[in-house]
Order: sequence, then C-alpha cells, then structure tokens
Amino acid sequence: MPRTARDVPPPLELLCLKSLWSLGEGNVRDVQQIVTQTRPLAYTTIMTVLDRLVRKGKVSRRKAGRAFIYTPEASRDAMRRTAIAELLDGFFDGSESALIEFLTPPETRASAVAAGSEERARIDTVLL
Repeated sequence: MPRTARDVPPPLELLCLKSLWSLGEGNVRDVQQIVTQTRPLAYTTIMTVLDRLVRKGKVSRRKAGRAFIYTPEASRDAMRRTAIAELLDGFFDGSESALIEFLTPPETRASAVAAGSEERARIDTVLL
C-alpha cells in the first residue's frame, strides 16, 4: 500500500520543531540539547531530522560560519490547524459536530439533553 504524504510531521520531526519553536532559531547542538532532555539522540540523528524538515519546507537554514542555523517556517498554530484538519478528515469524516460529541463526556451530553438544550457546540473554523 503506497504511503501518502502527510502535512503533520512524525513524532521525532515534531519534537525537533517544538525545540525550534521554543528557541526561535538554533543550530543542531541547540536543538539536540532540548531534545535530549526527553529522548537521548545523537547529534547526527538530529542533523538528519533537521535536514529532512528543510526538504519538506517546514524549516529553513542559513550558513553561519561552519554551522547551519535552522529557523521554523511552519508556525505552531499552523501545525495545530493542519493536525486538527487531518484528525477531522481521517476519523470524523470532516464533521466538527462528530468530534465535539466524541470529546464531550457522556454525562454532560445526558444533562444537556435533559435540560432541553439543543444548542450545538462548534469548533471555531478559524482554527481549521
């Protein structure tokens, strides 16, 4: 089965992106220092992941002496919107109300029905 390209990066790429979001910009060593707090990874692994993010357009880089400085191109909010859109499309057939119903605890749904509240919650479409 062929793999489809996803806009949401896999966990290790996302971890490196999160590091860059907190730094603003940084070299491989800067990113590695943050990443290794939760996951011990080699310098070369971080370098490979950052290079992959550059190829995908999620990160840009510029030469500074002998090192590259990496800067996130994708904002945290844009990545969140993309992830939510993938979640809606993949698991809820694009239905915001189905997602909200899934996230609403059953006792809350039951009390809303008992109170006669027919008002439906919606996800702010600006987020999508």
